[in-house]
Amino acid sequence: MLRDLPDHLLSEGTSWFTARDAAQAAGVPLAHVYPGLKRLVDRGQIFSPARGFYVPIPPEFRTWGSVPATHFVDAMMRHLDRRYYVGLLSAAELHGAAHQRPQVFQVMVERPLAARRNGRTRLSFYARSRLAQVPTQPLITPTGYLVVSTPEATVLDLASRPADGGGLDNVATVLVELAEEGTLDIGALEAATKSSTVSALRRVGWMLDRFTGLDVTELRRQTAAAAPTMLDPHGGRRGSIDADWGLIINSYVEPEA
Repeated sequence: MLRDLPDHLLSEGTSWFTARDAAQAAGVPLAHVYPGLKRLVDRGQIFSPARGFYVPIPPEFRTWGSVPATHFVDAMMRHLDRRYYVGLLSAAELHGAAHQRPQVFQVMVERPLAARRNGRTRLSFYARSRLAQVPTQPLITPTGYLVVSTPEATVLDLASRPADGGGLDNVATVLVELAEEGTLDIGALEAATKSSTVSALRRVGWMLDRFTGLDVTELRRQTAAAAPTMLDPHGGRRGSIDADWGLIINSYVEPEA
């Protein structure tokens, strides 16, 4: 029976299914399965973060009306046939920088994708050029794995779009936390710049130089011989120039202690 499907799937370790899977399991035509699936959604036994894609909710998450994003995002993106990686503050948290937990789960994509909310779980998507070139790594989750930007690619993304990372103060906080944890590798950071911008590298280098004890000599060399850019891309155009990093210091930045 369709009403027993969520618990049956969970007992078998299945963490997602499609409408076609449900129709085959219930032995009914695909067109007839949707009313039953809607009833399961209304009862809080499953939720649907994408058309035709469903996630059974284990009893411990029934009050959420969903499950954590880490449990289903990879399967959902494969269902949608979309290249992705978990990025920005969500990636930083997965790498150990949990100083300020993001309010939404942040996913980078090649083309715009609508945000979605299921119960307590909120997903936001950010279009990113050269996505295929960004260094990523697989991360094991309770239900499979996720594609996550490396720590180095994560801080470059945050420096490139600080407004999506809670502002420069918060980006600096994340950067310092990852550096203090020994998570950042300067060599890997240099390699990751191939998919980023000089401006982002300058901001990362400036913050590492100012707030950590890491040797950023080589990063400084990579940012030379180009016109100065803004420390804060959303700030004013006036400020002192840091010649070492080619930055116009148009904002005061201070990581949280």
